[in-house]
Amino acid sequence: MPKQVNCSHILVKTEKEAKDLMARLAAGEKFEELAKKHSKCPSGKSGGSLGWFGKGQMVPEFEKAAFEGEKGKVIGPVKTQFGYHIIKVNDQK
Repeated sequence: MPKQVNCSHILVKTEKEAKDLMARLAAGEKFEELAKKHSKCPSGKSGGSLGWFGKGQMVPEFEKAAFEGEKGKVIGPVKTQFGYHIIKVNDQK
């Protein structure tokens, strides 16, 4: 079975917004709450959850970060054509 990851993310328009949110996460704020309040992606309503996905299902920059990330870690900001993402790697299989 090919490798898959389960991720959540927060999508914002600017690098500054993404860096500000990373700082808030480092200070202990909850990822899911920040996703609900700030994410421009429809997944924000569910705390940013994207569920399981395999290679070839996401844009290359996002996919690379998600697959190289460590389980339980938050990565970002990652720039794509959609904006800046903060990615939380929930699980890998």
